[in-house]
Amino acid sequence: MNNRTIHVTQHDMERLRALIASASSGRGGGGDDRDRPYLATLARELDQAVVVGPDEVPADVVTMNSRARLRDGRRTWTMTLVFPEDANPEDGAISVLAPLGAALLGCRVGQTVTFRVPGGAERTCDILSVLYQPEAAGDLHL
Repeated sequence: MNNRTIHVTQHDMERLRALIASASSGRGGGGDDRDRPYLATLARELDQAVVVGPDEVPADVVTMNSRARLRDGRRTWTMTLVFPEDANPEDGAISVLAPLGAALLGCRVGQTVTFRVPGGAERTCDILSVLYQPEAAGDLHL
């Protein structure tokens, strides 16, 4: 992860902190065991975040349930950033606990994000556009 400023809504921050606490304590709700190594990474990202209200988050920021278009140099694809219980990689729904998901949270169009894939290799991708953001669309997930 890069040392960068990310933007997170208050509602997303509360849900993500609860997710981390629940998964860390073994009470469930945090996806499966494959996600657990990334809890500390997500927690560090949240520690650096600028918390904003839903009407203050810029429309080009990837928030929870946002759909973004990405490019990794070899390919371009669309993905939606979701909570672990809604993850379905085959449909492009990526968990916020996955390395790519944690890296994208709070980033803006035009940024390049760096993340480690299982096995330790480092990868990067560019955020080309935010096709849908709940806050910008007025679809607040409260």
